[in-house]
Amino acid sequence: MRLPASALRAATVAAWLLALFLGLPVGALLVRSVAGGSLPGAFASREVLDALVLSLVTTAASLTLAVLLGTPLAMVLARRRFPGARLVEVLVDLPIVLPPSVAGLGLLLLLGSRGLLGGPLASVGLELPFTTVAVVLAQLFVSAPFFVRSARTGFAGVDRDLEDAARVDGGSEASVFRFITVPLAAPALAAGMVMAWARALGEFGATIMFAGNITGRTQTLPLVVYSQFQSSLDASIAAAAILVVAAFGVLLAVRLIHWRPVGELRSVV
Repeated sequence: MRLPASALRAATVAAWLLALFLGLPVGALLVRSVAGGSLPGAFASREVLDALVLSLVTTAASLTLAVLLGTPLAMVLARRRFPGARLVEVLVDLPIVLPPSVAGLGLLLLLGSRGLLGGPLASVGLELPFTTVAVVLAQLFVSAPFFVRSARTGFAGVDRDLEDAARVDGGSEASVFRFITVPLAAPALAAGMVMAWARALGEFGATIMFAGNITGRTQTLPLVVYSQFQSSLDASIAAAAILVVAAFGVLLAVRLIHWRPVGELRSVV
């Protein structure tokens, strides 16, 4: 059924309006950072560079943890039905809809000096709040659900017949997972990794609540944007532009990755 010409024009206008609404603020930020000369100067700022390095290190760590811990969970949720499975899915998705400040407060009440686990951890010399580790944990809490959701969808979409055929040919569970399941689910896994990394990179609320805003220790780029906005608008714009460029670069790189199809089943050993 074809849409009337008037409805098609209205839909086109609405689509362009939304696209402009989403794109123009980012464009204005980039134009201002370049035209105002603040972006080159940001790379000469020790505070910005320290925050950039810290952001890259902590997001790499949180993404690694999300993949290592989230992959088995996503596999279980995709392949196994067990009592309480829906509750687990709700708990996994909950950080996505929680305000980041609430997430940070929850982490503080759990792992802070007066938290449920803070006292036992402190007794063995582990104090997590307001440390770089706290930044990683805050990023992991808010970003891991994005990877788990995408990975769960990818694993659920894998053709089980291919896996069974590989097992019949003598493939072990580990080799079937490595050579069949993961390649077939790779696009979803990659999308989940990108979304998780981007969410971790932009994390602000949970970080400032649980890790604080300590220069060189817990101050990531989003916190620099906030701090500099109070004193220097140009520096804040430059730091924000770096975030935009970094996020755009990663998203573009993933779009250009060519994921090879699964090889012949006889390659499974």
